[in-house]
Amino acid sequence: MTASRLLSLVLLLQNRGRMTARQLATELEVSVRTVYRDVDALSAAGVPVYGEPGHAGGFSLVEGYRTRLTGLHEAEADALALAGLPGPASELGLGADLAAAQLKLDAALPPALRERAARVRERFHLDTSRWYREAEQVPRLAAVAEAVWNRRTLRVLYRRWAEPQEVERELCPLGVVLKAGVWYVVAQSPGRTGSEVRGAAVRTYRVSQILRLTDTGGAPFERPTGFDLAAYWRGWVAGFDEHRFRGRAVLRLSGQAWRRFPEQVDTVVLDAAETHAEQPDAQGRVRTVIPIESVEHATGEVLRLGPGIEVLEPPELRNAVADAARALLRLHEARTGPDESGVADPV
Repeated sequence: MTASRLLSLVLLLQNRGRMTARQLATELEVSVRTVYRDVDALSAAGVPVYGEPGHAGGFSLVEGYRTRLTGLHEAEADALALAGLPGPASELGLGADLAAAQLKLDAALPPALRERAARVRERFHLDTSRWYREAEQVPRLAAVAEAVWNRRTLRVLYRRWAEPQEVERELCPLGVVLKAGVWYVVAQSPGRTGSEVRGAAVRTYRVSQILRLTDTGGAPFERPTGFDLAAYWRGWVAGFDEHRFRGRAVLRLSGQAWRRFPEQVDTVVLDAAETHAEQPDAQGRVRTVIPIESVEHATGEVLRLGPGIEVLEPPELRNAVADAARALLRLHEARTGPDESGVADPV
C-alpha cells in the first residue's frame, strides 16, 4: 500500500506540478503528516522532490524528471487497455491519435503486461451506442471539440423542440459529453438563462442538432476558473430528471407484470416504484407509485408495458389508458374486407 501511495504521489507531482501538502493529502486520502513522511521517503530513495515554503509554496519534482510505466500493476494495465474507445475517439477526430498512443503505451509496458493488455483488447469490447438505434450523425463534433480545446467562440444555428425550432446562438464551449451514445456540448451562452458560472449562463446542447457552425474569429474566451465539467453534468442530469417528471401515477401490477417491470422502465422510474411498493395483496398484485412526465406520455408508456398493469390514479391517466385501449380494440375488431396483406379496406 505504501509503495503504491508513493508512486501515486510522484505521478501527481509529475502531472500537476507544484502541490501543497494539504492538496496531496486530499488526493491521496491520508493525513498531512503522512504526506511529509512520504516525501522524506522519496527523497531518501533518490527521487528529486523538493519543497518550497511560503503561501505560494509546495512540493515539486526537479524539472525534467519523469517516471516510467514500470510501476503498473496487472489490474492497472488491464484498465488502460480498456480506456481507449475507438468509436468516440474517431468521432472526435482522434482515431489515428488514439492508435498511435496505444502503440506508444504498448512499447512502454514491460513484456508481461504488454501481452496481458493485448489479451484484454482481444477479449473485451466496449460499445457505447444504444440498442435498436443507428448511431447519431455528428459531422460537426470534431469542430466543436476543437473549439473546446482552443477556447474559440462559435456561432451556431441550432434546432430545438420549442418554437421557433431553428435559433441562432453564440456559444463559448466548455466541454463535450458522451451520454448513452449521444454527444452533448456544455457551453456558456451569454444572454441565455441557465446555470450561472461567473455571470454567464451554462447550458447543454445536443451536437447532432447543430445545423450550422462558424468560428466567430475573435480572441479566445476566458474559461471560468474552477469549472468542473463532471460536477456540472451530474447536476444537469439530476435537474433534467426532476423537471422531466411533473406528476405521479399510482399503479397496481400483477405478479408477472411486477417481475417484468425492471426490464421495461428506466432507472429513475424503477427506483421510485421499488421505494413506494407495498406488500403484495392476496392475488399477488403490487401497488406502487411512479413519476410521470405527462398524461399523454404516460398513456403510451402504460400501454407499452402490456397487460397486468392497472392505473389507479390520477383519474385523467386512467381514463386516457381506457380510451386508448378501447380504440385499439375497435381498430382490431372492425376488420372488414381485408386484402391479401391483411390490411382492412378504407371506409
